[in-house]
Amino acid sequence: MPEEGKWYVVHTYSGYENKVASNLEKTVENRQMRDLIQQVLVPTETVTEIKDDKERQVERKIFPGYVLVKMVLTDDSWYVVRNIRGCTGFVGPSSKPIPLTEEEVARLGVEKKEVEVSYEVGDSVQIIGGPLEGFVGTVESIDKEKNRVRVTVSMFGRETPVELELNQAKAVE
Repeated sequence: MPEEGKWYVVHTYSGYENKVASNLEKTVENRQMRDLIQQVLVPTETVTEIKDDKERQVERKIFPGYVLVKMVLTDDSWYVVRNIRGCTGFVGPSSKPIPLTEEEVARLGVEKKEVEVSYEVGDSVQIIGGPLEGFVGTVESIDKEKNRVRVTVSMFGRETPVELELNQAKAVE
């Protein structure tokens, strides 16, 4: 059973992020090191750019000059990543790799945690967290990507829509 890897940040020459990522992927495949170096990622975002009165979608790097690598840190994996052409080293004191914390990984949105919910749109749910704890409402919409659920709660004789995190509501039996 392979060990669970941690996320590390690798510094690259500016503009070489994709080249470093693809070279690292090829090296991992050639050396059969998938159990040590599990994932290589260049964080990007899609931005709408307006130029000459024309809108177009452009993919931009969120952190130019950096590549994220999920790996089990050993001498071999460190050596392979460190010696990829265009890589200048790991981010950390004196190029000693320091893994990202769970909070940093969550904030970067690097790993998507799939949340399973026991309710669907139209179901009655009880709110189990937040200021409206204890109230019962009806699910209007579920957005798993943003980890949000919209619930309509009856308060003071009025229907009030409330937005909660998915884990703040549970199905009523």
